[in-house]
Amino acid sequence: MGQVFGPLAVFIVAMAVAGLRIDREYERGVIFRLGRFNSIKGPGMYWLIPGADSKAKVDIRTKTVDIQPQETVTADSVTIRVNAVLYYRILDANKAINKVQNYEIAVYQTAMTTLRNVVGQNILDDVLQNRDQVNYKVQEIVDEVTGPWGIVVERVEMKDVEIPATMQRAMAKEAEAIREKRARIIKAEAEQEASFKLAEASQNIVKNPAALELRRLQTLAEIGTENNTTTVLMMPSDFITLAKQWTTALGDSSSSSLPSAGSSSRHVEEQPLPSQLQAENMPSLEQESNQVS
Repeated sequence: MGQVFGPLAVFIVAMAVAGLRIDREYERGVIFRLGRFNSIKGPGMYWLIPGADSKAKVDIRTKTVDIQPQETVTADSVTIRVNAVLYYRILDANKAINKVQNYEIAVYQTAMTTLRNVVGQNILDDVLQNRDQVNYKVQEIVDEVTGPWGIVVERVEMKDVEIPATMQRAMAKEAEAIREKRARIIKAEAEQEASFKLAEASQNIVKNPAALELRRLQTLAEIGTENNTTTVLMMPSDFITLAKQWTTALGDSSSSSLPSAGSSSRHVEEQPLPSQLQAENMPSLEQESNQVS
């Protein structure tokens, strides 16, 4: 009897040890018994029937998929290269094993084709400026495809967008033109506001002429603070106004004196000349000489 129970005990212990399995916290075991799905076990230690049970180990941690640069054409016919990164994890180990042959390759191919399709549906400006919308669209489509496989897509991020050199130069020119336009608009608005302020200042100066003198003195002080070799002497505006008044008065007096000078000249012309007087007196002298004779 001892010869029988001894090998049997050894066989039982060997079978027990052979059926022990240990999975880590982030691992799950999909158990197949005689080729059919039986259960999902783990983490920790559990026992399988040797020869009847088999296990497929699944890592339920978040995985990262680096999508290689994909060359695609945008909606406005610009050829670009886009690469991205995708984050996903397994929610149902049974579906990840039984619904798809290789879930890693399937997720990668789905993400790659979806990225190309979504980028091709947008123009270049939207791809560059609205990356969040493109990322969300790719994530939504890929998550819808991988949902039946027990996989959830957590996030999709575009890493880089490669643009042709000619398009980069064109975009640089466009950006420069836009900035120049903004600068001119801002300058024009500033000049408009300055003109309004200058108009108000001129009205105040007209009401109080002393303010103009104060402004002139301030200008001289500003010129003096700089390291200049040029000296500017500014004449008060009262002198200029007085000179204008004198010029106007002299012009009026000269225009009023011109008619009197014309009348005197006519008076001079009416007076007889000495030669005319001699000619008029010649007959009277001849008559007197005849009487004397």
